[in-house]
Amino acid sequence: MFFQIFLRFVSNLSTIVTGFLSVVVHWIPVLKKYMENTHQKKVIFSKRKSLLCIAPLLTTVEETPQIISARVRGHFPKWLNGCLLRIGPGKFEYGKDKYNHWFDGMALLHQFKVEKGTVTYRSKFLQSDTYKTNSVHDRIVISEFGTLALPDPCKNVFERFMSKFEPLAITDNTNVNYVQYKGDYYISTETNFMNKLDIETLEKTEKVDWSKFIAVNGATAHPHYDKDGTAYNMGNSYGQHGSCYNVIRVPPEKVDLGETIHGAQVICSIASAERMKPSYYHSFGMTRNYIVFTEQPLKMNLWKIITSKIRGKAFSDGISWEPQYNTRFHVVDKHTGQLLPGMYYSKPFVTFHQINAFEDQGCVIIDLCCQDDGRSLEVYQLQNLRKTGKELDQVYNSVARSFPRRFVLPLHVSLNAPEGKNLSPLTYSSARAVKQADGKILCSYENLYPEDLEEEGGVEFPQINYGQFSGKKYQFFYGCGFRHLVGDSLIKVDVVNKTLTVWREDGFYPSEPVFVPVPGTSEEDGGVILSVVITPNQPACCYWS
Repeated sequence: MFFQIFLRFVSNLSTIVTGFLSVVVHWIPVLKKYMENTHQKKVIFSKRKSLLCIAPLLTTVEETPQIISARVRGHFPKWLNGCLLRIGPGKFEYGKDKYNHWFDGMALLHQFKVEKGTVTYRSKFLQSDTYKTNSVHDRIVISEFGTLALPDPCKNVFERFMSKFEPLAITDNTNVNYVQYKGDYYISTETNFMNKLDIETLEKTEKVDWSKFIAVNGATAHPHYDKDGTAYNMGNSYGQHGSCYNVIRVPPEKVDLGETIHGAQVICSIASAERMKPSYYHSFGMTRNYIVFTEQPLKMNLWKIITSKIRGKAFSDGISWEPQYNTRFHVVDKHTGQLLPGMYYSKPFVTFHQINAFEDQGCVIIDLCCQDDGRSLEVYQLQNLRKTGKELDQVYNSVARSFPRRFVLPLHVSLNAPEGKNLSPLTYSSARAVKQADGKILCSYENLYPEDLEEEGGVEFPQINYGQFSGKKYQFFYGCGFRHLVGDSLIKVDVVNKTLTVWREDGFYPSEPVFVPVPGTSEEDGGVILSVVITPNQPACCYWS
């Protein structure tokens, strides 16, 4: 059986950017058969029309704090009950001040509650200190990733000049992801701040600072979890001896009711290849026994970042793609905190999202969504995304596509291992790991996709059946296809048979898919995909197909 449900809300929500006008639900096992009847996969890019304007997706919207009911045609599975929580930028200016980058907008929280076949929706702006301070002054007071806050115009010339030398205020506009520690929900970004949230009311209950618990200057918004709830994350630290990448472990349970991330520990610190130019990273990999960190040549120039306010530049000005350096993999035993001695390298690439990692035959296998050009962060300036016609096409064509690749890291390489020979014992993977004369292991990847994926614009925001297959050998992942600057399709990738299943409708822009398994099933793809689909150019309606 296959069905999909689109839920649309009242017409005054039809222009919501991250208001997520639709929820798409797919029965996964038969998605391929359905798609073969409804969608022609073969696309010739040279004959495509210009990209549709997506400027309506990048405008400030109103929150919807009062719960509203969605009209539903068709039905949800009876077992599907709970809340779908999403977050994204929803406010792009204060007074005359405007944000420059897509990542900068103020966090807007979304809640879809599914219960007994009905759906309700509400949204609220996160009441972060940044949001409230900016609101009081009706201007951008706290700098964001791509936007430098300007001095108070009410100050005199000397005061405005001297304000350039004041310490940088760190934003707590946590607009990236929901995470969980010790059973509590937090909203996270990549600074040292998280905001604890009541997921029923969408109200912030506490602001938490990582640096009050461990010596890190921030942490990713993509932690990993063991079965018992133990959480692992990574965060940077900067000191007189240079910069380090730190593996963090947070215990699964509270000792006292009022705890947050108490008991967090740094279990391993990895020195960056360059003291003042550590790698930028957005996520990392984890198997049952190991943490896998990818140190890539997307560099953060700490001197530029520290002096950004004096120079009149945003933080993003300090990040640069430096492909003269290779990408390196670090493997850490997550039980002992020991950094394994193997030196694994590959040709330069950049990754933002890990797909999965697992162990087999003495190797760590890590699957990543990879780009061969790390300059995509620069492209997502709002002025670029709001272009139309040929100018928008030019922006799209300048962005590197992201494709799934597999790397194999043999863990037990002896000093006597022969040079120039593939050390991977895996007969099912064409990925290679070859020892070099200097003792380093040069890793070359295996593509995990058919040529069809190139026609879909690559894939990003990968998700798996995490609860059952994270850290294990697996077959499927789900993501968004990118025939536009934002996702315009949902894709199921079979990494074993290297096949695709694609869902797309013109003018529909789906968000990162969320896999929800059928209770009690042992099938890897036995479940549904939830994706919030934005339809900016269509009137409000609801239908079932």
